Amino acid sequence: MLAEFDLISRYFDRSAGGALGVDVGIGDDGAVLNLAPGNSLVVVTDAIVEGVHFPVYTPAHAVGYRALAVNLSDIAAMGAKPRWASLALALPDADAEWVAGFAAGFFLLADAYDLELIGGDTVSGPLVATVTVHGEVAAGMAVLRSNASEGDAIYVTGNPGDAVAGRLCEGDTDAEHYLAERFLYPTPRVHEGLSLNGIASAMIDISDGLHADLGHLLLASGLGAELRLDALPLSAELLEAVGRDQAIDMALLGGDDYELCFTVPADQDAVFQALASSWDCPVAHIGITVAAEGQRWQDDAQQLYAVPDSGFDHFMGAVHALPEDAE
Repeated sequence: MLAEFDLISRYFDRSAGGALGVDVGIGDDGAVLNLAPGNSLVVVTDAIVEGVHFPVYTPAHAVGYRALAVNLSDIAAMGAKPRWASLALALPDADAEWVAGFAAGFFLLADAYDLELIGGDTVSGPLVATVTVHGEVAAGMAVLRSNASEGDAIYVTGNPGDAVAGRLCEGDTDAEHYLAERFLYPTPRVHEGLSLNGIASAMIDISDGLHADLGHLLLASGLGAELRLDALPLSAELLEAVGRDQAIDMALLGGDDYELCFTVPADQDAVFQALASSWDCPVAHIGITVAAEGQRWQDDAQQLYAVPDSGFDHFMGAVHALPEDAE
């Protein structure tokens, strides 16, 4: 079993002091950073807790990856570029093999975005990984939840619903294995978020379910939405694993997708369509913002679909109602 500072130096200290924008990294009481002239700092923090955000049997590599991914998704939703991260890790014991796996998963994703780990802490306790990511964006250009206008088109990236299905399924079929990977290794849409800066009027990442998180964006913007169930981008794997009815509920209520939901004004639509054609991920037009508050989802027969109370609340737990045979 390693001592605290041996653990840090062996698995997490990669001498970020020479990295761009880092004057002092790991090894002092604090990091010293330099922003590029004319940029603003965007700071996000998320914690993932064993037994709440991931099952107890989750591989260490996936835990490390997810701990960073959930934060990068928030940075993406702000239209910012991720630059630096700090990590506070509570461990039941300093198991060297587990920590090595965690660090490998963390740095796999960090290296993909040239992100530097600049500090943090390790303590003894129930397994919790808390990450803070610092990003940069041109001053006044951060994409907020609150700037949508009536008549904006509403889009969502990726395939909402895959992650929650992946957490619940057994992984026995190829489709279920694919879904499990989507839960363990979500793809933060950093490139897409950056490219939407100056095009999207408002944006949010989907961590607590599409219905709940879109609701946060609409509330912040003082709007409602008219939406189409048939436009939901349901993956073939999700449909194969659970069927269409459950797939719809999982897409709306499931959470853990870490996709982007955003609005685009009509005068930016042509620019956006050209941009989206270059993306590696799917994007779907699911509705439009309206003045009347609330979300009105219509099914294929133009009938209103009553969405159950939805979303995840950290103090109430999962307050949405997934299908009984999926729980």
